[in-house]
Amino acid sequence: MVRVKPFAAIRPPKDIVTEVAAPPYDVLNSEEARDMAGEKSLLHITKPEIDFNPILPDHDPRVYDRAVENFKAWKEKGWLVQDPKPCYYVYAQTMGDRTQYGLVLCAHTDDYAEGKIKKHELTRKDKEDDRMIHVRIQNANIEPVFFAYKDNAELNAIVADAAAGTPEYDFVDENGFGHRFWVISDRKTVQRITELFTTAVDAFYVADGHHRTAAAARVGAEKRALNPNHTGNEEYNYFMTVCFPESQLKILDYNRVVKDLNGLDSGAFLKELEKDFTVEAKGTEPFHPAALHNFSMYLDGVWYSLTAKAGRYDDSDPIGVLDVTILSNLVLDRILGIKDLRTDKRIDFVGGIRGLGELSRRVDSGEMKVAFALYPVSMKQLIDIADSGNIMPPKTTWFEPKLRSGLAIHSLA
Repeated sequence: MVRVKPFAAIRPPKDIVTEVAAPPYDVLNSEEARDMAGEKSLLHITKPEIDFNPILPDHDPRVYDRAVENFKAWKEKGWLVQDPKPCYYVYAQTMGDRTQYGLVLCAHTDDYAEGKIKKHELTRKDKEDDRMIHVRIQNANIEPVFFAYKDNAELNAIVADAAAGTPEYDFVDENGFGHRFWVISDRKTVQRITELFTTAVDAFYVADGHHRTAAAARVGAEKRALNPNHTGNEEYNYFMTVCFPESQLKILDYNRVVKDLNGLDSGAFLKELEKDFTVEAKGTEPFHPAALHNFSMYLDGVWYSLTAKAGRYDDSDPIGVLDVTILSNLVLDRILGIKDLRTDKRIDFVGGIRGLGELSRRVDSGEMKVAFALYPVSMKQLIDIADSGNIMPPKTTWFEPKLRSGLAIHSLA
């Protein structure tokens, strides 16, 4: 079972929460962050390169120093204030007609090391190192990671009861997504939440934040090694996450755009596709994939349906059956010569929240030659793969809405 604990969050007063809260560090580039950031925005802490003119590279030592200065200043100015005692928190996100309710809590770094916090993606050391520096210099988890867990009826009931009250925060962001936040401070309820996770929840699944999770675990191990009186109960053994029951989560498609056809003209490319797919032209209106193993392609102003032929994939293989694997093996690798999705500069990735219009726009602009839209992975597929110890190909899952940063910060002190 997993180990969790409540914590005394550092968070903004309710009257300025919309000024402080910000998108996560990795969904905006530095120019976008600079344009969005108001005086109190957490972006000055998570992307402090925006405070320099011209904007500095985000790995510049001056940027890390500014992050520490700004975090200290935000607390001194009362823009971030620590709660008087450890609590759990409920964080609800609404997109359209769907709302998901998560518990904000601290997970244990040992559970990551022991495989109870299960991942479905590989991490890059350079990105881990960058996030590790941020945790180390701030002595805090400034932004949460995003976990899923298998539904538990009593936990769902506790969350629903808390969410029936008046929220501490209630606002709509620039994308039209709703964010509400409640504090659970009742001692008996806090104790029961802890008991339920430690007796009835056997694993967490990293939905979004693999690098932040790995970095938090590394910082915990580093601090443990430096503390001769380590007990295992220190705050640095824990890191902040928002945990959602898996039944409430929906994965969006994560699509691909490619710069060229690897020396082929469009006709020859289509003929190559016909070896492994049933190819149907669908016209100029966007075409959405209808089911697993059906793909949408945009080429030369026309949308196509590509349906993988039987025998071209292995339904008994949890990785081989994924549409990202089928597309990678049969199209990106075999025809287009793209061997490594992480490093090849000819390919880019577009989250499904941007819609198919973003795919056609990038092709029509001449920036890209062809685009592919995929049918979304299911939560069941993600959990099955994580449980089996397998790793999904890069850029397989896109979760939306993204967690808003700044609603809670966890101090390691």
